[in-house]
Amino acid sequence: MKKILILFFLSTLIPKIYAQEYFPNNEGVKNTNNNFTAFTNAKIYVTPTQIIENGTLLVQNGKVISVGNNSIIPKNCTTINLDGKSIYPSFIDIYTSFGIEKPKNNAGSGRNPLYDSKKEGHYWNENIRTEVNAYESFNYDQTKAEELLKAGFGVVGTHVQDGIARGTGTLIALNNFDKSTRLLSEKVTNHFAFTRSALTNQSYPSSLMGMMALLRQMYLDLDWYKNGNSTTKDLSLEALSKNENLIQIFDAGDKLNSLRASKIAKEFGLNYVLKGSGNEFERIEEIKKTNSKLIIPINFPEAYDVSDPNQANQMELKDLRFWNQAPTNLKVLSDNGIVFALTTDKLKKVEDFRTNLLKAIKYGFDKTKALEALTTIPASILGKSNEIGSLKTGSYANFVITSGAIFDEKTTIYENWVQGNKYVVNDITIKDIRGDYDLTVANQQYKWKISGEITAPKSIITTLDSKKVSSKLSVSNNWVSTVMKSMDSTKTTFSRLIGYIDDIQLLSGKAILFNGNEVKWSAVRTASFIKPIDSLKLEKNNMVVATTFPNVAYGNSKKLTPQTLLFKNATIWTNEKEGILEETDVLVKNGKIASIGKNISDASATIIDAKGKHLTSGIIDEHSHIAISNGVNEGGQNSSAEVTIQDVVNSEDVNIYRDLAGGVTTSQLLHGSANPIGGRSAIVKWKWGLSAEEMLYKDQPKFIKFALGENVKQANWGIVNPTRFPQSRMGVEQVFTDYFQRAKEYDTTWKNYKASKGKSKAPRVDLELQTLAEILNKERFITCHSYVQSEILMMMNVAEKFNFRINTFTHILEGYKVADKMKEHGVGASTFADWWAYKFEVNDAIPYNGPILHDAGVLVAYNSDDAEMSRRLNQEAAKAVKYGNISEEEAWKFVTLNPAKLLHIDDKVGSIKIGKDADVVLWNNNPLSIYAKAEKTIIEGVVYYDIQKDEEQRVAIAKERNELIGQLLQEKNKGMITQEPKKADKKEYQCDTLEQ
Repeated sequence: MKKILILFFLSTLIPKIYAQEYFPNNEGVKNTNNNFTAFTNAKIYVTPTQIIENGTLLVQNGKVISVGNNSIIPKNCTTINLDGKSIYPSFIDIYTSFGIEKPKNNAGSGRNPLYDSKKEGHYWNENIRTEVNAYESFNYDQTKAEELLKAGFGVVGTHVQDGIARGTGTLIALNNFDKSTRLLSEKVTNHFAFTRSALTNQSYPSSLMGMMALLRQMYLDLDWYKNGNSTTKDLSLEALSKNENLIQIFDAGDKLNSLRASKIAKEFGLNYVLKGSGNEFERIEEIKKTNSKLIIPINFPEAYDVSDPNQANQMELKDLRFWNQAPTNLKVLSDNGIVFALTTDKLKKVEDFRTNLLKAIKYGFDKTKALEALTTIPASILGKSNEIGSLKTGSYANFVITSGAIFDEKTTIYENWVQGNKYVVNDITIKDIRGDYDLTVANQQYKWKISGEITAPKSIITTLDSKKVSSKLSVSNNWVSTVMKSMDSTKTTFSRLIGYIDDIQLLSGKAILFNGNEVKWSAVRTASFIKPIDSLKLEKNNMVVATTFPNVAYGNSKKLTPQTLLFKNATIWTNEKEGILEETDVLVKNGKIASIGKNISDASATIIDAKGKHLTSGIIDEHSHIAISNGVNEGGQNSSAEVTIQDVVNSEDVNIYRDLAGGVTTSQLLHGSANPIGGRSAIVKWKWGLSAEEMLYKDQPKFIKFALGENVKQANWGIVNPTRFPQSRMGVEQVFTDYFQRAKEYDTTWKNYKASKGKSKAPRVDLELQTLAEILNKERFITCHSYVQSEILMMMNVAEKFNFRINTFTHILEGYKVADKMKEHGVGASTFADWWAYKFEVNDAIPYNGPILHDAGVLVAYNSDDAEMSRRLNQEAAKAVKYGNISEEEAWKFVTLNPAKLLHIDDKVGSIKIGKDADVVLWNNNPLSIYAKAEKTIIEGVVYYDIQKDEEQRVAIAKERNELIGQLLQEKNKGMITQEPKKADKKEYQCDTLEQ
């Protein structure tokens, strides 16, 4: 009965297949083949975990008809005996640009950027290209297809890799024979990335935070548009809406960017498949918490040529480590239960894919997991498990035939069948003739050794007295052809041998000698081929160095935890009414200041002898630009209130550790000063080793950066013909007035809508105006970059016109001229101790500025605005004593309590008081002394910097560098491909730094 049912099923397929034959054929006589093909006696991997021994795979018209041990072979069937061979599903790469021409850069030099879109009827920003469909510009690339076929791939997803919102991807079968069936799905994926389009010169966004803000605004606009609130048609939003149900793939390009993309996804209820970069192991806990599926490249870095010590010294430890650790990424992802597919993306050559994958397996990646990452997982991600990724009945007949286990180094891929069409990678009928032979040509005898690979054998022929005869051997379709050079060195004549391989024990054929005579030749096998032992493959893997938190120099071996600490007999700078206390104890417990006084005891505490040392609250840098990823300025528009530094905190910047070494515990990371209205700031605690999100100050007050002066009017940008408004100080004022008026009207519109309880059409959410409305509603504070007194007065007048006050003027180097007006307005000052004359608008700056403002009753802080200066803010505070006769206690507040007050966080930090956060620093000397060093820097009870540990780390780092350089030298000695060492590009941001 079972056989009857199978035959009935087979018979029902034939008319359906015939019904699809409507493509014309203009290439010759049309002959449709509807026969079955049976592959018998093979080890068949139906899926990575469903394996059939000695099974039969039956295919017809590009589909799997049946698979198993008891498959019935129909009469009109071609049978292929694969005894000893294996069949696997062909691989799937869902992230490629296969068949898509790379967009050419039409943006020009960038000297004269554009600010408005030139595309009518589309989204206002040209980096949003959701209307693009890959299938519309796809051209099948047979050469590239063959590279992929040889590597075992049968299906690829492809898209136009250009822009932030990139449009849809299509699914293509690598079928070199039937173009009518290649297109498996016109639209299968929807793509995004943190990359500008090469096709636009529109200046916004120029930074990573701008790209994130643009994506947020795009999704908000989509929701508003779908609800019918727009009066105009937007083709980009129309396309985005239509493609919402497709698989959403985000090319993050870095582990931290993966977390950023996941953050956007969470905000909007999306489910991105994240295309990673290969460094996910460095932040595996955070990556795991995203619950995202990943697409992972395996473009492991080549070894560095460190034979030149000078070049070797330029290498960052993190780069040396990544070379060493990268092959473990797949194992780490797998061990943590993260679902991922593999991609050939970023490889220099497709053929490197197998080499690198085998390397990853050598470093512990499970072979079954590897096969899943290339078959069932990408198919599942695409929702195509019934069609591709397996050899289940009804799926496409996409499979590879191999000589053995597909991930064994010795295994040969013979054929790759796609939709039932055979692509030959290596001749499956080829016979292994390698071995030792006694060769006879006419009456002349030789010794013949054939070695090399089965598909590319090498020939060594010698006379009986061991003289070498130059020869070249080739094998094709089981025909052997050999050319032997004459032993007479004065002549360039050759003998040619040819023969069909029937019996590998006895090779024979005819030979045409150098004189033209035709004779017979034969070769009797005397010894089988023994593959030489590759000493390199016998060697163990390089010792993998441990991952640290973060995985850079001075990273912690494990995540640090709070301690109970008791400082005994310290000099305490309280910054409170108690002043400076001598010979006093401080107990730190549960991350807080628990007790201050004499003779404190706690049995659970680690006691620190602080006699002769000084304990202070942590330094707070009100104006910093360290630890920011891919752009401190979003200068693409004259207002970028929608962007936030909180999106782009770089938790792995070594400047964080350096700040800790200088006693800094908290910083405000500010947007730059490229535009009048900049972006929102991030207040952070430097919890070295934790994630960016964990560094953000909890429930932090809202701040935004404004700017005045040369930078915002583009006087120093070097643009030949600047076109962005404003270009004068007068224009700067008008920008503020215009935006605040618009924000006021925006806020009123929303309040009226909410009062109507949704009876009217919803206004559009505008992140920029929403942020400015928060200022008007006294929910967000302004820190304003400023220099010249006239602009300082102007900014206060604008604020008073709209009924709010400026929170902080930063830099404020002419503040001493208008100290009384600042006091009257109620604004604070965050200034430099003694910077002046570094550009025209600071020619009137004086080092007495801070003390004069302080004496006038203005709240004063000193900031760094510089990665180097932030490490010695204690010395900057001392300058207030030198230049203004400020008391040491008050001067110290310039970098601790006063910036805490400016940031509205003085209830938690800025002084040593019971109940406040235990953010403290132990100094070996008076903290205002140039000889003072921070011995311990503590945040919420966690020791993030310890001078003794630092000394130990320096020794460990030097040892680790030497070990890694030794490994690299060994790689070169083995003959491995190497690359020239590269000095890391360290970009230190200033207020006016622009992204290129």
